[in-house]
Amino acid sequence: MTERILICTDLDRTLLPNGSLPESNQARPLFSALVSRPEIVLAYVSGRHKALVQEAIAEFTLPLPDFVIGDVGTTIYSVAAESWLEWPQWAHEIAPDWAGKEHHELHALFGQITELMLQEPAKQNRFKLSYYLPLAVDLPRLLAEMRRLLALHAIRAELIYSVDESERIGLLDVLPASATKFHAVEFLMQQLGITREHAVFAGDSGNDLPVLTSAIKSVLVANASAEVREEAKQLARLHKTEDALYLAHGGFMGMNGNYSAGILEGIAHYLPQTQQWMECNDT
Repeated sequence: MTERILICTDLDRTLLPNGSLPESNQARPLFSALVSRPEIVLAYVSGRHKALVQEAIAEFTLPLPDFVIGDVGTTIYSVAAESWLEWPQWAHEIAPDWAGKEHHELHALFGQITELMLQEPAKQNRFKLSYYLPLAVDLPRLLAEMRRLLALHAIRAELIYSVDESERIGLLDVLPASATKFHAVEFLMQQLGITREHAVFAGDSGNDLPVLTSAIKSVLVANASAEVREEAKQLARLHKTEDALYLAHGGFMGMNGNYSAGILEGIAHYLPQTQQWMECNDT
């Protein structure tokens, strides 16, 4: 029996070609054909909430995934054609990190940090407190103050910073420490009984770094910024996980390595048998 393969991918500027660099025309159709195979389990791993993931699937004609890890890892959905079922076991797993604190209580804790601008209500949830930050902010100082306040209240939280390149603004998510994309992907793998040998993650930005620099086989697409690329390499060296980080560069099957082309390049790097499957659909 052929082992199941779990493909996990970020959406914006990873699978979705909504960055500034061009997409290879054949890449998304090849990706769709690959993930339609019975061996493949597909999960989208995104900072988007459910409605925005559904919007992306419709707008970019994406294949329907088997699972969605949404809201930067704070929700997990099992997906079928007419139903999205949120996993209560994931909420149960991550809830203890916030020491009984509710979303509004955590926000109040940071009330004196004036640089923090609360994101829209649709971008918040029970376990995701999200802010905008000016790019010029003294980020190390701000993060240190937030960590000090969290420690005072025995709250275990992860602070995930990234940049919205199109809007030129910083994004900061406060999550339960167990609720990053990395922990959510690991939890999904455990629940499905899929090992690291048969799983690949793809991403492009700062909030993907916890997975990209972990022991999970990962690919950084070629359109990622130079800053994210350097940080990923540095963190992988620090964690001694360089063998689990692949930097897409283009040239694979005549494609440029951006977006879904980079995802396919990374999948073929780790799982060479998949290249034959791709070539069967390359018309």
